[in-house]
Amino acid sequence: MKAMQMKDYGPASDLTLADASKPSINEDQMLVQVGAAGVNPVDTYIRSGTNNYKTTFPHTPGSDGAGTIVEVGKNVTEFEVGQRVYFSRNLGGSSAEFTVCAATHTYPLADALSFEEGACLGVPYTTAHRALFGRANAKAGDKVLVHGATGAVGIATVQLALAAGMDVVASAGTEAGADLLRQQGVTTVIMHNEADHLAPFQTLASGFDIVIEMLANHNLDQDLKALAFGGCVAVIGNRGTVEINPRDLMARDASVVGVALANVQPKELALIAKSLRPLFEKGVLKPVVRHSYALTELAQAHEDVLKSGALGNLVIRIGE
Repeated sequence: MKAMQMKDYGPASDLTLADASKPSINEDQMLVQVGAAGVNPVDTYIRSGTNNYKTTFPHTPGSDGAGTIVEVGKNVTEFEVGQRVYFSRNLGGSSAEFTVCAATHTYPLADALSFEEGACLGVPYTTAHRALFGRANAKAGDKVLVHGATGAVGIATVQLALAAGMDVVASAGTEAGADLLRQQGVTTVIMHNEADHLAPFQTLASGFDIVIEMLANHNLDQDLKALAFGGCVAVIGNRGTVEINPRDLMARDASVVGVALANVQPKELALIAKSLRPLFEKGVLKPVVRHSYALTELAQAHEDVLKSGALGNLVIRIGE
């Protein structure tokens, strides 16, 4: 089968197209013919060995993906051959024609979604759901800032928060990003590349109940000043260190929590997937696919996913 692989940690340019052996499964696994693979920042960290991520080689990138089950182990009872699924974790890498999946991280794909859209679900929407409801305890009526809202997780967070009846403020870095957020239904969009963009919200009366933060090393100190009493910052993304004043937390009886999908147990993942599916079926949630790439263009996708001004999801088309 065709697969994009790395022989060692390195830059995206080291990714090469390889003829790999078609994987085999055990009695607890499924073989999925991949229709599309998602591209997320974490894939680049694993590929390059940064941010404490490790892997083995040869390495095929990709956690997210969607496709069709072509083989099922005898102990797998909840899925069947021919079923359309998406997955948030797999055993071989999703940037390949086939990959092995466990039932614990595989979910039925809503009929309303294509494989390319399905490849956007595992990491972005699951992360957004857990950040809002599992870590920040969000509820209808909360005033929420999605700080850096135009990327894959940001758009997912905006859609979920609006669907749950929250008062959403979202930030963008470009006018195109601001337009995209307005298309999602956001009425208050701020530009996070403008100096003092949070100043209007940095009082207890005007602050946020929840801030969903995509780049904590750049924004966390100012986020804390923009919290309402009892507010919470949920950190999804970070690429460095930051200095904060703990008194900003103390004065507001506020908190900062981390969000990492790797910490979520399969039972919780299944509950999140179950709650999301009817929203996808009804069109309440709709992934935004910014660009799809051929399998051989994976290196470019790895470069693009880390660029500022992201607009939605990047996916890899498999099997063309």
